Amino acid sequence: MMEITSLDQLDLTRQYSYADYVKWRLRERIELIQGYIRKMSPAPNRRHQRIVGNLYLPFGNYFRGQPCQVFVAPFDVRLPRRDKQTNEEIYTVVQPYVCVICDRSKLDEAGCIGAPDLVIEVLSKGNTKKEMREKFDAYEEAGVREYWIVQPEYDNLLVYTLAENGRYTGQHPYTTDDSISPTIFPELSINLEEIFAE
Repeated sequence: MMEITSLDQLDLTRQYSYADYVKWRLRERIELIQGYIRKMSPAPNRRHQRIVGNLYLPFGNYFRGQPCQVFVAPFDVRLPRRDKQTNEEIYTVVQPYVCVICDRSKLDEAGCIGAPDLVIEVLSKGNTKKEMREKFDAYEEAGVREYWIVQPEYDNLLVYTLAENGRYTGQHPYTTDDSISPTIFPELSINLEEIFAE
């Protein structure tokens, strides 16, 4: 069987599983959403990466010595459907920019299998509306308890928390005038002016 090293060798209209994903040796970064390949944007710009770092620091410091762990991309998060845990049965693999995982049984050498407690995506010009909708649906379906979308272009943050009915509810947008505490980690306070600072 020929080694897959380029997206040109794959049928982008076909569904693939995590079992396929782990065999590929692609130069491009990709994610699988419901089995479909989604190319990730080229290397994000400097400001984008600075924001990712500024977000990681307060979480990393807060969780030092605690059971919860913080990871930054590239870090594979496999989101299986109910009771479907094998590589052949998993069709969604994402690489959120920052994620917090408190259940260590979800961690293995390949990354995370199951929903992180909190996921943060930092948008760039390459993100599409379709991608945003697909990821929102994937995180909601998987049971990610809190989902943050950072929009550097507008210096704001959108927060969605999982309600008892399994659906996300949104809060008002947060801006550089605000400090925010994750709903699921209320003791942690993050100053957004520092997050978006140059």
